[in-house]
Amino acid sequence: MLKGKKIVVGITAGIAAYKIPLLIRLLKKEGAEVQVVMTTFAKEFVTPLTLSVVSENSVLSDYYVKEDGSWHSHVELGLWADALLLAPLTANSLAKMAAGIADNFLMTLVLSARCPLFFAPTMDLDMFQHPTVSENIVKLQSRGYHYIEPAEGELASGLKGKGRMKEPEELLHVLTDYFSTEHIFKGKKVMVSAGPTHEPIDPVRFIGNSSSGKMGLAIAKAFARKGANVELVMGPANLDTRFPGIRTTDVNTASEMETACKKIFPNVEIAVMAAAVADFTPAEPANEKIKKASGPEVIHLKPTADILAGLGKIKKQKQLLIGFALETENELANAKEKLQKKNLDMIVLNSLKDKGAGFGTDTNKITLLTKNNPPRLFPLKAKEAVALDILSAIQSLMEE
Repeated sequence: MLKGKKIVVGITAGIAAYKIPLLIRLLKKEGAEVQVVMTTFAKEFVTPLTLSVVSENSVLSDYYVKEDGSWHSHVELGLWADALLLAPLTANSLAKMAAGIADNFLMTLVLSARCPLFFAPTMDLDMFQHPTVSENIVKLQSRGYHYIEPAEGELASGLKGKGRMKEPEELLHVLTDYFSTEHIFKGKKVMVSAGPTHEPIDPVRFIGNSSSGKMGLAIAKAFARKGANVELVMGPANLDTRFPGIRTTDVNTASEMETACKKIFPNVEIAVMAAAVADFTPAEPANEKIKKASGPEVIHLKPTADILAGLGKIKKQKQLLIGFALETENELANAKEKLQKKNLDMIVLNSLKDKGAGFGTDTNKITLLTKNNPPRLFPLKAKEAVALDILSAIQSLMEE
């Protein structure tokens, strides 16, 4: 999957830098073209000469080389690259990225690169557990950067715990896996529903929920980045849905969302129903604004259509239908029941009991359930990273 790919490897001053020559050899063996960029202090851990020999390219570190008068353009390099991998990434450089600081050649490249960016932090246990490090990681994930979580083991300090950079073979696997999913979804027709629905009580009031639409939009963008043609059915949310590869149908009510989804669904191969559709709607919405003095004491409700179950009934054999379940109790049991009753291929479960998950946040914590595999639990992540986990699971369903 890496044949002909242009990979920039950015090295900061972590002890794990000594492993990067092996990573470069693995990338070259897969047919990738590799350009190394390193910070000044990274040269204390691995020499530019070694990296130049294994990459078959001159190593870049500064904007300007006095010896020959050459100038290195971070903008051109950012346009050249198919992927930018920062490994190892120190806590200091991680913080610079999160804050948008560009005080060296590598950090300016980070700001100018248009390609996917992967980052593999390395640091001691106490540093990795510091709240600012966790906040910076989530911040980078929210920008669509791909987080390569450190491994546990013996650290340079002699302590044992989390903070070891993943081994070169594992870093290679992350890149090959990314580009393999890019190939699988290219040209696929996908429908994603997102956001809440607003069920009118009168022309100015409605019944709704706190869904922001961020999770569904993150999924739609992840598909589009991997070459899919995405139909996004978006409920009322304050989000900019304009994105290459995404066509948006805006809806307000559950009825409107049902109509749009049933029209689009027969023509897609994958549907991910992330919208938080209202279960009930006012039975008799008023045509004019209800006055407080004369308003009803009771608003009668009627059930809305179960859009997901309706799509499950008309799902074709080769279509994949993925649903969401937000639960507050008996989470796994309720999600498993929905998976079976609604004829789903996978359901994404999250719980309001988990801090940082659910509505209105930039993060989510999910469990993925399929018919033939045990539940897969994931830690709290930025929704952009959660979207990639969901796409990876969909890829596995496609390969079954």
